[in-house]
Amino acid sequence: MSNTILDIAKMAGVAKSTVSRYLNGGSVSEATKRKIEQVINETGYIPNTFAQSLKAKKPNIIGTIIPRLDSFATSQTLIGIDEHLKELNFQMLIANTSQDVTREIENIYSLKRQKVAGIILLAAQVTPAHLEAFQEVQLPVFLVGQQYEGVYSVIHNDEEAAYELGKHVLEMGHRKIAFLGVTETDIAVGVKRKEGFRRAIGEREDCEVRYYETSFKMEDAQVEAMRIMQEFRPSIIVCATDNIALGVMKAAYVNGLRIPTDLSITGFGGYDITEVIHPSLSTVKFYYKDAGRLAAQNIVKLIHGEQVPFVTISPHTFIQRESVDNKIGYLI
Repeated sequence: MSNTILDIAKMAGVAKSTVSRYLNGGSVSEATKRKIEQVINETGYIPNTFAQSLKAKKPNIIGTIIPRLDSFATSQTLIGIDEHLKELNFQMLIANTSQDVTREIENIYSLKRQKVAGIILLAAQVTPAHLEAFQEVQLPVFLVGQQYEGVYSVIHNDEEAAYELGKHVLEMGHRKIAFLGVTETDIAVGVKRKEGFRRAIGEREDCEVRYYETSFKMEDAQVEAMRIMQEFRPSIIVCATDNIALGVMKAAYVNGLRIPTDLSITGFGGYDITEVIHPSLSTVKFYYKDAGRLAAQNIVKLIHGEQVPFVTISPHTFIQRESVDNKIGYLI
């Protein structure tokens, strides 16, 4: 049976309130502090930091709302948030929405009732209902991955990254191109990446480009890719995420196409798996863990009343690998 605060107080020969004050960072004499620390070390006592936060005048729990659990981007962002919050003596409480916007709004209010100090939201979109909730809960709110005027956020430079990728596709000689994106309700992935790519392609007049949509799921991307290959037969499919690219790769193998000779493929994200598969995937690498650390750093600053920029941009890198064929020789 685990020890309680009362057990620690009895073993240290002090009042329960003294132990509680010590655990919450209150004023305790050096002699008393040493006695409590000795008992805690001997017993291996682990305080209930969530309960402490609920009782404390200044809670140290950060509510983090995520759209899905089975996502490389989400997991890496959470690692970054958690690591930095621990360094700042804060804890993270995670609420998953399974990509349900209604649950996302409900969780904002729920976290307020649980007395969190602030909220980090990995949002796919920001609706009027989100803005209303932000106003009503009166807590510091920080977005990751999406930008909205008047709301603090850290974003990936999706449009510029897509522009760079589009320029690479053209430099490799591709002129018959399919772009496989997602719904435009997701501004970062569905709009900004398509806009950046379209801007790059618009700098040439000899391209045939078609734009398609799918979900974030590999199996849905595979189905849509099969249709694209049958009706359009592009030399390259540019995918809005690495997950989509993996689904397209599966469709290519099912159709007996060789990558990149018969079909080139690119992605966005820089997931670990894209480096070890064969052929390895050319992709834009986003530094999700660093973005998570930035979010943690800035939400704590907001809680302490410090100023932070409304928008912080996380860097990216284009990684050229094996999945894009060089068609320049065929154009000469």
